[in-house]
Amino acid sequence: MSVACGFECVVVLGCMRWVWKRCTYIGNDDSATWPPATYDEFEPIPRLCRTILAVYEDDLHNPKFPPEGGYKLNPNWAVKRVAYQETLGNAPPYLIYLDHEHHEIVVAIRGLNLAKESDYKVLMDNKLGKQMFDGGYVHHGLLKAAIWMLNKESETLKRLWVENGKSYKMIFVGHSLGSGVASLLTIIVANHGDRLGGIPRSLISCYAVAPARCMSLNLAVKYADVIHSVVLQDDFLPRTPTPLEDIFRTVFCLPCLLFLVCLRDTFMPEGRKLKDSRRLYAPGRMYHVVERKFCRCGRFPPDVRTAIPVDGRFEHIVLSCNATSDHAIIWIQRESEKALARLKEVTAETTTTPPPAQKIERQHTLEKEHKKALERAVTLNVPHAVPIDAEKEPLVYKEEESVRGGVAEVASLIKGEEDASTSTGHSTDARTNWNEVVEKLFTRDETGKLTLNKEASGTE
Repeated sequence: MSVACGFECVVVLGCMRWVWKRCTYIGNDDSATWPPATYDEFEPIPRLCRTILAVYEDDLHNPKFPPEGGYKLNPNWAVKRVAYQETLGNAPPYLIYLDHEHHEIVVAIRGLNLAKESDYKVLMDNKLGKQMFDGGYVHHGLLKAAIWMLNKESETLKRLWVENGKSYKMIFVGHSLGSGVASLLTIIVANHGDRLGGIPRSLISCYAVAPARCMSLNLAVKYADVIHSVVLQDDFLPRTPTPLEDIFRTVFCLPCLLFLVCLRDTFMPEGRKLKDSRRLYAPGRMYHVVERKFCRCGRFPPDVRTAIPVDGRFEHIVLSCNATSDHAIIWIQRESEKALARLKEVTAETTTTPPPAQKIERQHTLEKEHKKALERAVTLNVPHAVPIDAEKEPLVYKEEESVRGGVAEVASLIKGEEDASTSTGHSTDARTNWNEVVEKLFTRDETGKLTLNKEASGTE
C-alpha cells in the first residue's frame, strides 16, 4: 500500500512539474541566448510589412484600410496587383512594387484568407514527405504555387531588373501562407538567377513574416543567407510542427490542438526530431521580436534578437492568449515599427565607428554565423545537411533517394508550367526558359519517364 501511495505521489509531482514548466514557458525563452539585431538589417521589415498590407487594398490611390501613418508607398510605382480572379486558385493574391527610393523590386504575397476555398486547396495539397526538393523536403502545395507565380511573372521580373540597370534588389515577402510561397520562390530564383536576366544571389532576399513551416531543416539552414523569418513573441505558426493542413482544419479549436501538440512533443526526444528528414521548419535566419515578459502586464518596448538556430528552432509550443494575435500582420507591422525606432536609438547611442565600416563588419559576422550553423547541422547529423565546402562543389546526385526527389521536383515544375499555360498573360518565352531548366538535369527514357541526366548535372 505504501509503495502504491509513493508511486502515486511521484506521478502527481511529475505532472505538476510538467504543468508548471509548460505554463511558465514564454516566447521570450526561445531566443533568450540570441544576440540583438542591428538597425540596418532590421530596417526593411516594417516597410515590407506595409507592402504586404497594401496587397489587401483594391486601389492604392484610395486606400480603405491604411495602417497608422499610411502605406508610405507611391501608387504609381505599383507595377501589378494580382487578385484571386487572376490567380485562379493557383496562388494567393500578390503585388509587384518597384521601389525606386530603396532600389528594390518587391513581390509581396498576402496571407491565408479563411473565406477563400482556393487558399485551403493550396494549404491542403501536402502530405508528410510528399515533395522532395533541392536535397530536402518542402510543402508540396506551396511549391506548386511558387512555381506558378514564377512561370507567370518571370518575364515581368526580368524586364524590371534589366530596365533598371541590373542593380535593383529583388525581394520576395509574404505573410503566413504567403511566407511559404515567397520562401520557396526565393530558393528557385536563387538557384536559377540566370533565367531572370542573370541576377546574382547577393541581390536576392526573402522576408517571411509569421513564417509557415515549409521546408526541412537542412534547407532552412542552407538558405539562411537569403531568407529571413520574422516572428512576433508567441506566434503559434512557426512553433507548431503539426502539418499546416492539420492546423487550419482545427483552426476553430486551436487551443485544444496546441495543448495536445504540447503534450505530444514533451515525450519526443530532440534527437528524434532532428533526424526526421520530413519534418518541416520555419525557413532561414530568424528575427524574434520580444515585447512581453514573464509575470508582467502590458507590452514593453520591443527587442529584436536574431540567430540561425539548428536545434531549438522554435520547437516549444507557447500556451499564451496572444498565440493567435501575434500572428496578425497588423500587429507585426506595429511592433516592428516600434522595434526599429528602439534600434535606431540604441545605434545612435553606441555608435563609435563609421556606418560603412559597421555594415562590413556586420556582414562578416552574418557570414560566420551562417557557416557555423551549416557546420552544426552536419555535427548533429541533420538529414541531407552538407558542410559549406560541399555547397560550393558541382551538383552531383549520387543517391537513389536524391534521384527520386529530383524526379518529383521536376514533375511538380512541369505541372506548374501546365497550370501556368492555361492562365492569361503568360508568355511563350517564359515557358521555354523553364523547360530548358528541366531539360538540363533530366531526360526521358524509352517509357517516357523522367531520368537523371548525370552528364548535365555533373557539369552544372
